[in-house]
Amino acid sequence: MESPHEHQQNLLLSRIITNVVCSAKLNSSEMDTNGMQEKLNEAVVVMNKSLQDINIQNMNVELVAQMFKNYQSNVLFHLEATDNLKPPN
Repeated sequence: MESPHEHQQNLLLSRIITNVVCSAKLNSSEMDTNGMQEKLNEAVVVMNKSLQDINIQNMNVELVAQMFKNYQSNVLFHLEATDNLKPPN
């Protein structure tokens, strides 16, 4: 299953590519290099903001995973210490 963040990244990259291609076509007749660079820079800024948001969410997921790992380790230690650890069925 594809993550929504990956889907957003793909959409942003698609927009960047489309903007660059369209800008390159217009460059020969209407748009100067500065205009094309501005569009590309704007698209990259939007992509960077989205990547920052994704990284923040990933940090939360990583924290929960680490908490679960520590909990699991503590449970195992407690079961072994109290001789209540039973083999899986």
